[in-house]
Amino acid sequence: MSKVTLEQWRMLHAVVEHGGFAQASGALHKSQSTISYAVNKLQDQLGVRILEVRGRKAELTEAGRVMLRRSQVLLKESDALEKIAGSLSMGWEGELTLAVEVLFPYPVLMDILNDFSQVSRSTRLELVESVLSGTTERVVSGQADLVITGVLPTGFLGEKLLSIRFVPVARFDHPLLQLDRAITEKELKQQRQIVVRDSGVKRNNSAGWLGAEERWTVSNMTTVVRLLEQGLGFAWLPEHYIEAQLEAGTIKVLPLGSKGSKGSKGSKGLKVSKGLRVVPLYMVFPDDDNVGPATQALAEIVRKHCCRFEMSSF
Repeated sequence: MSKVTLEQWRMLHAVVEHGGFAQASGALHKSQSTISYAVNKLQDQLGVRILEVRGRKAELTEAGRVMLRRSQVLLKESDALEKIAGSLSMGWEGELTLAVEVLFPYPVLMDILNDFSQVSRSTRLELVESVLSGTTERVVSGQADLVITGVLPTGFLGEKLLSIRFVPVARFDHPLLQLDRAITEKELKQQRQIVVRDSGVKRNNSAGWLGAEERWTVSNMTTVVRLLEQGLGFAWLPEHYIEAQLEAGTIKVLPLGSKGSKGSKGSKGLKVSKGLRVVPLYMVFPDDDNVGPATQALAEIVRKHCCRFEMSSF
C-alpha cells in the first residue's frame, strides 16, 4: 500500500516548478500551509529529505532530484488514466482494430493514421495488414472494428472507397517487352508469374491472372517488386505501388492484347496497357450495430482521404 498520495507529488512538483511554497499556493489555489504540510508529510513518510529551503526559495536535494524525476512518470500515467476514463465514460473505445487490404495505397494509410492520432484520445490502435481472404476473415469473424477489403463477404454491406488499378509488369529488359507488339495470353502463360500469397487461414483466393504454368508465390508485395527488379518474372501489381519504378523505366507495363479494348491513361498520366484491371476497395463495419465513436471518427477520416486519392487519380 502506497504511503503517499498523487496529490502530495503534485504539490511537490508545483513547489519546485514555481520556486517556493508561496508561489505554488497561488498556482494551485491552495493555502501555503496546506502545501507545506503535504510536502513535509511526504518527506517524513518516505524518510528522505527532498527539499531544502534556502532563503525564500525551496531547492531540491540530490535525493529529491531522483524522486522528482521518477514521480514525473507516475503523474503522467495518472493523467493518462484520467483521460482514458473520461473517454470510456463517454463511450469512446479504449481499443480499436483496423484491418486493411495490402492493396490499399500506403501514403493514404499514413495520412489517415496521422489524422486519427490527433483525435484518438489515447485509444489503442491495432493495424492488421492482410491479403484477400485474410482481410475478409476479419469481417466474418468480427475480429476488427473497421475493415478495408477488396471482397465483400456474403451478408455484409460495404461502402466503396476507391478503385485500385492493376497492371501486368516486368523488368524493362524482360523477353516479352522485346517483342515490340501486343502479347498474347499463350505467350504470357509461358513466363514465370510472381504472386502474393493469400493471408487467410484457408487461402482459397489468389490475386490477378494465374494462367502461367510456372508461378512463384511470396508473402508480400515488396518481395514481388524486388523479384521483378531482378528480372525473375512478371506480376500484376497496383499501379500506385510501382509508380516510381514506372516513371524511372526500370519496370514497364506489358502490352497485353485484348479484343475491342483501347489504350488509356492511368493515374499521374502513366500509360496503362490494354490488360488494365480495376479492383474496388470497400469499407466494412463487421458489427454494424455497435460502431463506437472512435471507429466512426476513423471511418470519416478514411472517407476524406480516399476521396482525395480518387480525385487525384482520375
